[in-house]
Amino acid sequence: MRKNSKRQKLQGKFLNQINIKYKKPLKGEITPPPDKSISHRAVIISSLAEGKSIIRNFLYAEDPLRTVNAFREMGIKIEEKTQSTENKSPLKGGEGGLTQNAELIIHGKGLNELKEPKDTIDCGNSGTTMRLLCGVLAGQLFSSTLKGDASLSRRPMQRVITPLTEMGAVIKSEKGGFPPLDITGGKLKPIQFQSPVASAQVKSAVLFAGLYCDGIISISEPEKSRDHTERMLKAAGVNIEIKDLKVSVTGKSKLKPLETTIPGDFSSAAFFIVAGAMVPKSEILIKNAGINPTRTGLLEILEMMGADIALENKRDASGEPVCDVYVKHSSLTAINISGKMLTRAIDEFPILCVAASVAKGTTKITGAKELRVKESDRIASMSKELRKMGVEIEELEDGVIIKGRERLKAATVQSYGDHRVAMALTVAGLLADGETIVQDTECVNTSFPGFVEMLDKLMG
Repeated sequence: MRKNSKRQKLQGKFLNQINIKYKKPLKGEITPPPDKSISHRAVIISSLAEGKSIIRNFLYAEDPLRTVNAFREMGIKIEEKTQSTENKSPLKGGEGGLTQNAELIIHGKGLNELKEPKDTIDCGNSGTTMRLLCGVLAGQLFSSTLKGDASLSRRPMQRVITPLTEMGAVIKSEKGGFPPLDITGGKLKPIQFQSPVASAQVKSAVLFAGLYCDGIISISEPEKSRDHTERMLKAAGVNIEIKDLKVSVTGKSKLKPLETTIPGDFSSAAFFIVAGAMVPKSEILIKNAGINPTRTGLLEILEMMGADIALENKRDASGEPVCDVYVKHSSLTAINISGKMLTRAIDEFPILCVAASVAKGTTKITGAKELRVKESDRIASMSKELRKMGVEIEELEDGVIIKGRERLKAATVQSYGDHRVAMALTVAGLLADGETIVQDTECVNTSFPGFVEMLDKLMG
């Protein structure tokens, strides 16, 4: 496999491509990059705490660095310590790369000491940055503006705007709830919000805004979404109550600084778990992977499909469960996937489609309508590109029906600027006859800068 060194400039952006061809089984040990979701939340909560927080194993990638820069623009001192001098920050002129053992020291000033940013806060491609910052900024006594790149500007923010407006914030957006967002914060009132979707970003935005309320605020979901925010707020001393699908916080809490080590990102590990299960004679050990139960639906799905997976060395790391994942090649069988199982594997939809493409029988995945408005329309993106690789796939409004085949066809495919689509199609290339070319892969740097190098390592 190689990442094309020739760069073409298109509309001011450099586009890369990954060339992938199966050569031999995947063998060895890897450690996935730090968890992106937890990295974002650690920066936010540490910035709102009173005192010095230490975040070890921070994900040094474009998306979480957008959150870092946002709080710097609001007067928070954040120091970076890394053991690598080769990989410059993607936001400071460098290309980015896998920087191991990155550490942040954040000097929090408390809930009410953020400063009004001088300029618009640029969230880049990070929907997490934008949605979670909405909750924080809703409680500030100043006005601010959030913008994103072309992709983020097409992602609707109304699901966050609605509860925050109900609490008393004033948020102006483009028609339909699209960025940029102009936010005027102020005195917020507690609400009891029933979210129509299970979304950790919506839940987190409401909980962060709730820190600025007098009284108790609560949010209920139709299904349980990932709970990293709840775990970390509890560690920071916030009075938080969780009952079934309802989460409540008491406002005006004083947040304690954190000292936390971020586990490996399960969503990043997922690409290698599926690759190990699919590629003949492969055997991979994935170390220090987070296995938060709200995130690991993919493991249950793959085990139902017949994957040979073992979880070893289970332990706790800073309030999050982690383990080593051992995976061997096995024959996969198609199943139907929906409901709670899919909610806990929603980020893994692209790589799950790849697994279904080589499973014996027909797999049906439903309940994924929200993926129409991610970094790309992931349902349409995966359907179109896998068809190029010979897969018989029917696109549904909220999912797909995929008829598996033994091998895929090599093709030139597009990522649509979506990091998860790019990595999923790269893994698909391992099961194709000939060389597959994945175009527009610069987006991988938003979450997994060292993806290519890690896959190369396993390919020997």
